[in-house]
Amino acid sequence: MAVVGELDNIKKGIIQELDSLYDYEVPASQLVTAELAEKMLDITGQLGREVAVYISRQGKIMQVSVGDNATVDLPEIRQRTSASRLSGIRCVHTHPSSDTRLSNPDISSLRSMKFDVMAAIGIKDDGRIYGSLGFLSGEQSEDGTYIVHGTKELPLSQLNKLDLVQLVMSINKELGKHQLKDTEEKQEKAILAGVGFSGVNSRWDWSPEESLEELERLAETAGALTVARVLQKKDKPDNAFFLGKGKIDEIAMEAQNLEADLLIIDDEISPSQQRNLEMATGLKVIDRTALILDIFAQRARSSAGKLQVELAQLRYNLPRIGGQGLVLSRLGGGIGTRGPGETKLEMDRRRIRGRIHDLEEQLDKLQKQRKVQRSQRKENRLPMAALVGYTNAGKSTLLNALSDADVLAEDKLFATLDPTTRLVDITDKQQILLTDTVGFIQKLPHTLVKAFQATLEETIESDLLIHVVDASNENYELHIKAVMEVLREIGAQDKPSLFVFNKADCLPHEDTGFDKLRMLQGREGVFISAKSQQGLTELKDKINEFFSESRLELKLCIPYAEGAVVTRLHEVADIHSTDYDEKGTILELSLPASEADSFMKYSI
Repeated sequence: MAVVGELDNIKKGIIQELDSLYDYEVPASQLVTAELAEKMLDITGQLGREVAVYISRQGKIMQVSVGDNATVDLPEIRQRTSASRLSGIRCVHTHPSSDTRLSNPDISSLRSMKFDVMAAIGIKDDGRIYGSLGFLSGEQSEDGTYIVHGTKELPLSQLNKLDLVQLVMSINKELGKHQLKDTEEKQEKAILAGVGFSGVNSRWDWSPEESLEELERLAETAGALTVARVLQKKDKPDNAFFLGKGKIDEIAMEAQNLEADLLIIDDEISPSQQRNLEMATGLKVIDRTALILDIFAQRARSSAGKLQVELAQLRYNLPRIGGQGLVLSRLGGGIGTRGPGETKLEMDRRRIRGRIHDLEEQLDKLQKQRKVQRSQRKENRLPMAALVGYTNAGKSTLLNALSDADVLAEDKLFATLDPTTRLVDITDKQQILLTDTVGFIQKLPHTLVKAFQATLEETIESDLLIHVVDASNENYELHIKAVMEVLREIGAQDKPSLFVFNKADCLPHEDTGFDKLRMLQGREGVFISAKSQQGLTELKDKINEFFSESRLELKLCIPYAEGAVVTRLHEVADIHSTDYDEKGTILELSLPASEADSFMKYSI
């Protein structure tokens, strides 16, 4: 067995001394022998670093580890047989200073690794070896963490009088009464990491801090609890780890202190970078793309939506199948494993490519079906508009307000995933089909845009885009840019647009006029509150004005035998005057150009 940890710049002779620690044995009921403790402290004195030994219940040294002056690496324990029992390993480590009280990382390691006991030893000024001991009580606090009991600093001889066998039996008995909840029910604790690269964030004009704030909202939507945010400034990403080594060490320490189990990177990282980060931090690692895909997997309700999410996830995970480290090795799911799931991701590449091909064929059929449906709508001569905008801008709330629809509307990112189309009465004579589309976001994964092409075609085929903007969000301009970026990607950037600044009731009253002028900046738009339904009349007028601009003024003569045509014209046209002669009913009217073809043969 080899010594592990920070071995750089350690002389060969000292490494041999460390290796000799494997030869020691410790009685099962005893914490550590005086001989082993003296040897560990002698090496610590030479190095000025912590030295740790991990001892089995049979008294064998399972691993020797060297750290820096504050911490040591945790072992990979293979002995644990149950999540509701202790690991069967006790950790004894040195403190270079004479202070042997357990540190916060010590206590966090005790909880996360479920050691039988955690002990720290050191030499006091009187030359005697002292130590302190910590162990789990078996009970959990309200936040789900195990309560730790311990001793004060005592001479090693007194610590060795404790009956470890009886102590471990008592703890395991108590743990059996308070078994851990299923992993999927346990809220994951996440550390968020963002990097500000010169020339990269300028594409979006987002600051790294603002991007991390949004990432935290995404993590919350996915069901994770953010316990820390880490930001690093770099000229370019590290090829192996994406982050710098110092920042990785900081994250690993924070993970121990905060008992985090998930690291979310605010950029898309390569499969090798993901694996390297997992090995270096001991955490499950996902990137922004995987997080968004996970949210979509939770939100998809229709069969089409589920197909599109699965396709996007398989395309994303295909290059990562060679080994996803902790993501695939941990049972019980969690963020990043929803959707196609572990069983599909463990298939070989050939079978995954086959599944992708099947999904693409199914989505092609869906695309053709929607094309037929759109053709039928055009035959019905109904104008079509689509709600687009940044996620959580209020598109679903607006659709509900305009059409009395019952679309899910929550104050969460990506609350609505599947497109919904409703008939909306703009005036007594004007109806439109209004479609609520999936919300956009900065750095929207290309795999997702491609997979959702069938859905996004609703946007491309619309006559008018109603661009909903959250006026209360200080980053509204950045939101608009992010939406325009996606519209360019799907070829809808030149569609006529009407800006709707929603949540205008949340603007400061004293600055409302100035804020509205600043937001419009030459844009065609209105200010509304979809929630309180303020400004909806003006919005309908604007929509009606848009579709009225393409109306034709006609004079028609409808034969008396075709009275149904007159009835239809009263439904779709504005009738200016009605008269009668020997040939039929004379109507002067205006109607949408899309309706005109059916009536041109009656023109006079």
